[in-house]
Amino acid sequence: MARPSSDREAIEAEIDRLRSLGLDTLRTLWRTTLRSSPPPAFTKDLMARMIAWHIQEQALGGLDAATRTLLQGLARGQKPEGRRRLKPGTVLVREYQGERHTVTVVPGGFVWREATYASLSTVARAITGTAWNGPRFFGLRGPGNPAGEHGIAPAKPTEAPQKHRACRSAVGAPTGRREASR
Repeated sequence: MARPSSDREAIEAEIDRLRSLGLDTLRTLWRTTLRSSPPPAFTKDLMARMIAWHIQEQALGGLDAATRTLLQGLARGQKPEGRRRLKPGTVLVREYQGERHTVTVVPGGFVWREATYASLSTVARAITGTAWNGPRFFGLRGPGNPAGEHGIAPAKPTEAPQKHRACRSAVGAPTGRREASR
């Protein structure tokens, strides 16, 4: 339920007033508002932001239980449960053998060349003709990241996954082509 605009205006006015206060006044306000001494290393800006957060929290409500639990777990070094998903509308671009391939995430899967595929791995297989891990092919994860089919991890845009190592000629320079095994 939305709060009356006069409440929001009062909160905004109080936050604006905080910006004009000096460091000593903010320390006094911290003690009365938060009922503790401010950390000595806190700057004027950080104290004003913390007090502003407290004012908003009291007026509008704090974090929900799920968010509090998530943040407490992250503070203890736990990894978040579940995995992030690619949202519909996300466009993945991969250049393969000199051709640019664009895949769009849709609610039912992935669209490539006007056909819908159930997984990125099936799209990668259609592009290359060989079995590929789809998220790895599109640079969403690397070998050390165990994210799931739709997991997201940072990837260097210039780093393309390599299926085969370059073959070396007799003098040790890469030839750029695969040689048939004998």
